[in-house]
Amino acid sequence: MVKTRIAVFVSGGGTNLQALLDARDRGELPSGEIVLVLSSRPGAYALERARKAGVDTAVCSRKELGSQEAFEADICRELESRGVDMIVLAGFMSILSADFTRRWPKRIINVHPALIPSFCGKGFYGLRVHEAALRYGVKVTGATVHFVNEIPDGGEIILQKAVEVIPGDTPETLQRRVMEQAEWVLLPRATELVARRIAEEGEEK
Repeated sequence: MVKTRIAVFVSGGGTNLQALLDARDRGELPSGEIVLVLSSRPGAYALERARKAGVDTAVCSRKELGSQEAFEADICRELESRGVDMIVLAGFMSILSADFTRRWPKRIINVHPALIPSFCGKGFYGLRVHEAALRYGVKVTGATVHFVNEIPDGGEIILQKAVEVIPGDTPETLQRRVMEQAEWVLLPRATELVARRIAEEGEEK
């Protein structure tokens, strides 16, 4: 079976990228091949993780390019040059337009650090999600991997996993537990599920 060619989009340290690379090395991504790590920030440590793992890298900065159109055109050039079939958003802090996401129906996935539909949508990212969960006093939180569409965190859910909130949690301790117990488990699993479907569809054509 021909493997699905995957681009991972990042903006920061790349811990979710590392979970994908580790899963690849364990043989848990048999249907996919990570061919590109694309960062919205030049100095993102995720780029170093990619280089150490032998994966091609690129930087597309909206700030430097000046407009959403130029930013997304730059991204498209990088994807097309590598024949990418699927995109994984792994801590990517730039919003993609409806025009862009429509061109990738059920081929872009994202990991969100809460149980959607809780604590999601515009403005909910990073520590803000965990701060909100603690402020509301929920006893259970978790992570969700979902398809990406034109609505922030609005695409169909692929996988979810619950994580207990422990008395005395801070946003930082909760963030770490959600990453370890849910995000790093779900993202490789969901990536393989979608990559397998895309590969099978390609074979049928």
